[in-house]
Amino acid sequence: MTGHIEATELPALVPLERIKHSIFLVRGHKVMLEFHLAALYGVETRHLNQAVRRNLPRFPLDFMFQLSPDELESLKSQIVTSSYPHGGRRKPVWAFIEQGVAMLSSVLHSPRAVQVNIA
Repeated sequence: MTGHIEATELPALVPLERIKHSIFLVRGHKVMLEFHLAALYGVETRHLNQAVRRNLPRFPLDFMFQLSPDELESLKSQIVTSSYPHGGRRKPVWAFIEQGVAMLSSVLHSPRAVQVNIA
């Protein structure tokens, strides 16, 4: 044994169906929203956003964008009520395309982020 874990040995971190239901089409891109990604990586949304701000050069504009209020309102009908964050939002929601999602796992410092990145 080499001491490392093969991706096939990792338990299913998140059911595939849950991930599929967290992907939306916005501005012609398949995206995942910050709060869904925070749950996936096992961190608070504010910590995810803080990691992005600290590593902005790793997140060019084609990796992520902020949703307009109209886009967010449109998505609310598609998002399962229980997965939508409660309370009023003061800042726009970030949407991450595939490259941005992959980059998140490299800047988040949580054991789960490492597992998700490997898987």
